[in-house]
Amino acid sequence: MSWLDRVRQSIPFIAKRETPDNLWHKCPSCGQMVFMKEWEENLSVCPKCGHHGRIGPAARFAQVFDAATYTLLPRPTVREDPLKFRDTKPYAARIKAARAATAENDALVNARGMIEGLKAVVGVQDFAFMGGSMGMGVGAAFLAGVEAAIADHCPYIIFTAAGGARMQEGILSLMQMPRTTVAIARLHEAGLPYIVVMTDPTTGGVTASYAMLGDVQIAEPNALIGFAGQRVIESTIREKLPEGFQRAEYLLDHGMLDMVVRRHDLRAMLAQLIGYLAPEKAAA
Repeated sequence: MSWLDRVRQSIPFIAKRETPDNLWHKCPSCGQMVFMKEWEENLSVCPKCGHHGRIGPAARFAQVFDAATYTLLPRPTVREDPLKFRDTKPYAARIKAARAATAENDALVNARGMIEGLKAVVGVQDFAFMGGSMGMGVGAAFLAGVEAAIADHCPYIIFTAAGGARMQEGILSLMQMPRTTVAIARLHEAGLPYIVVMTDPTTGGVTASYAMLGDVQIAEPNALIGFAGQRVIESTIREKLPEGFQRAEYLLDHGMLDMVVRRHDLRAMLAQLIGYLAPEKAAA
């Protein structure tokens, strides 16, 4: 045995302590490490730089509805994999993996509840489910949310987060754009408001349809909102785009949004808008 081995064996080593993997959260904007508990208590907003993190339906419903109390709407049933699409792996396998990862049936989930004592039906797109892409399931869920709002005589509020239409469903995904537009028209015929809250990111066919048809257009701070990507636009027009292009604050300055609201103030703002736009129906 060499002297190095003898020295190494004589040194008392302390067993490595196991620490949870989810103890810290690294902010994707400023790179600061934040205690996960602090991150969640701050509504998934970075306390250092104010970056608004992406959240799913369960967290969003808990933040928006009174006392985090709500009732999920039944999930509509649609034909899955209608084109038998396959790229590097079958579309059916991708759906199965997304459902296992998110515990959701598709990228849009609806719930009904109260927002500061006022009735509302709220839909939330989950970007974690295949990029929140719009397919037949999302279109059917949107229609179901509108129908529930009409039945309850209350507003329909949608939180958008999507990369666009779902390519694996081809033309059938694009057909959801006019379907959702007609549903919004039915909501207006019933005299009920339609409020859109755009979160990061809201792009593609979702932006070209129901995300831009709200009676009131709201966005979270610094949310990416647009149709085509910035690099695609620059290569098409052969010009450099302005700083902050396609971000919520830029769109607000250029008249495409009504307001940019911090997540901490969002519930109060939604209640105020419901009170303005549908006071009798919401309070009934």
